[in-house]
Amino acid sequence: MKRTLSSISQRLTAGRATGATEDLESAGQSSPLGATLVPGGANFSLYSRNASGVELLLFDSDDDTRPSQAITIDPIRNRTSDYWHVRVPGVRAGQIYGYRVHGPSDPANGMRFDPSKVLLDPYGRAVVVPSNYSRDTARLEGDDTGSTMKSVVVDPDAYDWDGDTPLHRPASRTIIYEMHVGGFTRHPSSGVPDERRGTYAGLIDKIPYLQQLGITAVELLPVFQFDAQDAPPGRVNYWGYAPISFFAPHHGFSSRQDPLGPVNEFRDMVKALHRAGIEVILDVVYNHTAEGNHSGPTMSFRGLDNSTYYILEPDRSRYANYSGTGNTLNANNPIVRRMILDSLRYWVEQMHVDGFRFDLAAILDRDESGNLLPSPPVILDIDTDPVLAGTKLIAEAWDAAGLYQVGSFVGHNWREWNGRFRDDVRSFFRGDDGFVASLADHLLGSPQIYGHKEREAEESVNFVTCHDGFTLNDLVSYSQKHNELNGENNQDGLNDNRSWNWGVEGPTDDAAIERLRNRQVKNFLVVTLFSLGLPMLLMGDEVRRTQRGNNNAYCQDDETSWFDWTLTKTHADVHRFVALLTRRRLLRDIEPEFRRESLNQVLREATKAWHGVTLNQPDWSYQSHSLALSARAASDQLSFYLILNAYWQALDFELPHAQENSEGAWRRWIDTTLDSPDDIAEWRNATLVRGSTYRAGPRSVVVLICGGNADEPSPGSGAQHPPQKSPER
Repeated sequence: MKRTLSSISQRLTAGRATGATEDLESAGQSSPLGATLVPGGANFSLYSRNASGVELLLFDSDDDTRPSQAITIDPIRNRTSDYWHVRVPGVRAGQIYGYRVHGPSDPANGMRFDPSKVLLDPYGRAVVVPSNYSRDTARLEGDDTGSTMKSVVVDPDAYDWDGDTPLHRPASRTIIYEMHVGGFTRHPSSGVPDERRGTYAGLIDKIPYLQQLGITAVELLPVFQFDAQDAPPGRVNYWGYAPISFFAPHHGFSSRQDPLGPVNEFRDMVKALHRAGIEVILDVVYNHTAEGNHSGPTMSFRGLDNSTYYILEPDRSRYANYSGTGNTLNANNPIVRRMILDSLRYWVEQMHVDGFRFDLAAILDRDESGNLLPSPPVILDIDTDPVLAGTKLIAEAWDAAGLYQVGSFVGHNWREWNGRFRDDVRSFFRGDDGFVASLADHLLGSPQIYGHKEREAEESVNFVTCHDGFTLNDLVSYSQKHNELNGENNQDGLNDNRSWNWGVEGPTDDAAIERLRNRQVKNFLVVTLFSLGLPMLLMGDEVRRTQRGNNNAYCQDDETSWFDWTLTKTHADVHRFVALLTRRRLLRDIEPEFRRESLNQVLREATKAWHGVTLNQPDWSYQSHSLALSARAASDQLSFYLILNAYWQALDFELPHAQENSEGAWRRWIDTTLDSPDDIAEWRNATLVRGSTYRAGPRSVVVLICGGNADEPSPGSGAQHPPQKSPER
């Protein structure tokens, strides 16, 4: 589909005819980089140290096979140091453009200039994708003008934010929901109109669902413009970890097809989420690009200044591959470092996002030779940048080449995906030996990992599942990965999943197994949302979304990955369970003195003690599979008793005395062995626990409460319910 503008050549001619003082080849300025609107036109500036010549190409349509205007940038008059620049009159927002860059084609020495390729501007604020876009054409020799992505001039001040600003919600009151913009509403059952399914606008339609679920932030899988064709033959890059423009929102997630549509629709989404009290965190990929390895396409950076933008091997015709995707961005090069900082500032200042999760962030610690830097400039620049102050910075503190920095990532303001939390919690509930002590540590914010930093518990981002790996349903339904549809003979994806199918691989009609799986799902959810730290849930886990055992669905843009909205009814009990957990995580609707706090804050300051089945006698042995934790808030108005039992049999746990000012009574808030609605109670209707012990069923989590504005408890015998029979191991 063609998107046309009035001819740039006509506007330029009109400008000169009316006596414009600046001609077509006005020198322009080196700063700012990218395309910037100025009175009467636009200034274009591009970095290339090793280029011998640069042409700016202006297009009337994204499908054009030739530019409407080609402007040769004079290497004397229009070049300052390594910056090529020109001021062009008559240019307006929405103008489509690209570059041809001339220079040596000498891969052995790291030079890959190819003037037959139209290149994206690294600072381009928007991108158009022609209807016949072809990654292969960009990879092969020859002109690709009509089939390549192109940049768009954007006016950053042309949008009315209606007073919107980033929310700056405290981390202690944050619950993250990791989600995919397209997959959230692309399923036919979403109820979103066809023209908005899978788009930023479609996500807006589902904001009431997010509010009801109780999350406070969405963490969006990559929304920088990426190459969807960077995937095995016949498949697409669904996740989006194939960026090609660090300033432009992904064109494919927009319901608007005009050149400026994606920018404004993304802003509409951010503004709507903020009005609903929900922050926007972007999963950002500054470690590699879609240009791939030595045989990949030339789309931007490779053809602009290859040896500047990428880490090269000693054989400079090859790329270092610490990302596992073919290349590695040279993030600590001053030019690249500046681009990354400028990109982050742009998304905060002009797009109002609240935070960033950095994919494979450990790569950013490497120098141009791939060696680890003790004080990596780009990490410290981000950490101390005043524009980013108050912005949530989350590191995936490892890379694909074995560098693992959980607990040792540098900087004072970074939070980390706690991969050890994920692995240890999975192992504990699977029944593996030796994980009681590590589970106890994770419940308290993983001080054995982070205690040396003397930071708040929220430095640890606690999760059991994320986009990369099994969904929560599949974690308890499959013992092995099933990635055959990816076309790599099931060789891709992680092998260490710490999952278990509980007797049958995949879906089952066995009611006992299904009941146990449902219980295990709830066990994981309780620990994730009850532990000190910053909790993160995966899209669809609240309704047991399945990928049919695929733990690497990066190339499955279909029902394998999409949110199936019929599951909100099929697994309504799990959805209700999550909604009540998030509500209590934020201590909504309880005593006024807690309303500015969260469960995280209360537990952090509470008096805590560890127990086993006998009070004050925790079993830390290697063969132990159970633990209990008591926590009394500093105000003496709220107490918790958490019981975790990963044994196959029920266990009777002695109960501590409840505080005297709350009738001396424990009430059952959660017991995952019980069916809904008894599995989790409305806070005010928690059932009275009778007796001095509580029987925790096999493979279960129990949370008892005392205080917290509970009304007169409902009569019951929560300590005496029979344990549910489970399939034998």
